[in-house]
Amino acid sequence: GPAGTPAALCVWPRFVAQARVQAPAGVAVAAVANFPDGALDVERAVADARAIVAAGGDEVDLVLPWRALAAGDADGPAALVRAVRAACPGRVLKLILESGELRDPALVDQASRIGLDAGVDFLKTSTGKTPTGATPEAARVMLAAIAAHPRGAAVGFKASGGIRRVADAAAYAALVREALGESALTPRRLRFGASGLLADIEAVLVGAAAGAPPAAAPGTY
Repeated sequence: GPAGTPAALCVWPRFVAQARVQAPAGVAVAAVANFPDGALDVERAVADARAIVAAGGDEVDLVLPWRALAAGDADGPAALVRAVRAACPGRVLKLILESGELRDPALVDQASRIGLDAGVDFLKTSTGKTPTGATPEAARVMLAAIAAHPRGAAVGFKASGGIRRVADAAAYAALVREALGESALTPRRLRFGASGLLADIEAVLVGAAAGAPPAAAPGTY
C-alpha cells in the first residue's frame, strides 16, 4: 500500500511462527511478554520471552510490573527485566512502562532507568489496554532519561497507546528530535504503535500523492 511496510509486526507469542512465515521481507516479528497486566511473575515473563525466541521472533515487547513499582517495589520489577533480557540475547527488547498509569513523573523516570540499566533497546509508553496511553508529558521524561544514560545513544523510544493521527505522531517525533537529535528519527530509535494510526497515515500519503497539502512535515511520520 501507499504507507509502505512497517518496521515490525507485533503479535501474541502463539502467532509468532505464523507471522514469521507471512511477514514481508525486511519486516521484523515482535511479540508481547508479560502482557497485558505486567504481573510481577519472573517465571511467566521469562517463559513468554523464550517462547518468542524459539518461534523465530525478532523482538520482545515486555510489560514492566508497573503496579509493583508504583507500590514502592523497584527491586522486583528490575530483577524481572534483567531476567527477560538474559532470556532473549540478540533480540530487540522493548520495555513497556505503562507510563500513562504512572502518574508521578518520578515514577516514569524510575521505570525508564530500570529498563536502561537492564539493557533494553527501546522504552515504550503503553500497552494500549489501560485508560491512559501515551502522553507527551511522560514521553519527555522517558526521552530525558534516554538522553542522560550512558547507553542512551543505543536506545530508542516507542510511542504507543491512543496515537491515531499523523499530527499526533509528528508531535512525538518532534520531542524525539529535540531530546535525541535528528539522527534518532529512524526505525532503529523511533517507533509508533500504529494499529490505530495506519488509516490516517494512508490517508495523508494518498492525499499528498493527489496534490493535497501534507498534514505533517515530510519524514515525521
